[in-house]
Amino acid sequence: MFWEQLLNGLTLGSTYALIALGYTMVYGIVQLINFAHGEIYMFGAFAGLFLVSFCGVNIVLALLGAMAFCMLLGMLIERIAYRPLRGKSSRLSALISAIGVSIFLSTLMVLLAETNTRRYPDVVPNHSFHLGSLDFSLMQIIILLFSAVLMVGLQLMVQKTRIGKAMRACSQDLDAAYLMGINVNRVISFTFAVGSALAAAGGVMVAIYYNAVWPYMGTMAGLKAFSAAVLGGIGSIPGAMIGGLSLGVLEIMGVAYLSSSYKDAIAFGILILVLLIRPQGLLGQKISKKV
Repeated sequence: MFWEQLLNGLTLGSTYALIALGYTMVYGIVQLINFAHGEIYMFGAFAGLFLVSFCGVNIVLALLGAMAFCMLLGMLIERIAYRPLRGKSSRLSALISAIGVSIFLSTLMVLLAETNTRRYPDVVPNHSFHLGSLDFSLMQIIILLFSAVLMVGLQLMVQKTRIGKAMRACSQDLDAAYLMGINVNRVISFTFAVGSALAAAGGVMVAIYYNAVWPYMGTMAGLKAFSAAVLGGIGSIPGAMIGGLSLGVLEIMGVAYLSSSYKDAIAFGILILVLLIRPQGLLGQKISKKV
């Protein structure tokens, strides 16, 4: 029982981690909480459904297509809603713009797909495996492995590539990076694209796993992923991974051993505790501002 619930928690937590990475990367560079990120996750799930149902592609191409679509969507949102406000107004204006984009995207999907829950076609065989007393499915293995590949690939990109070096420079000091010749707008746009692609991957995998997709699926998932990013230390990529996995495990354990009515309360209870006890999160660093 315990090991099965642990596996379920890691499966759910890996999707939270993929969404949380988008929050933490954007915040690390431009100090903005992109509250439209949950809706990008939702659009990714719908994009995968469209490709599978109407274009007849296999799940691999549908997943890659959804990631590519959401990369473009994330870049478009950054260009239209956030870039004009950067450096010209307070952060509150950008935050309000993010909330407005979130409402616009969810309402747009309601107009396009209505509020009904749609089922995903059976694109992954429903195979079950047994390892001693542990039962797990093929879809759980796919989610865990693919999420791990994406998270390790992101970490390698940030640490080993030229664009990753530019991202780290912008994260440390945006103005200094600009003076050193880094195309800051391009780096920020690329950051939104990568974060959106990861969210889309999470959306497609969750939709297949639960066999359901609906226009408001990104609202709660986005808020929980934000809690995971804060838990791990917003601005820290490893922190977002650890925070997402931890939150998923705690949520599933709470449902299994307490009550399903505590499912959503656990995430926000953890958020409150972290803000009270360790506001910088598990791997975040406390920054002292000089007056």
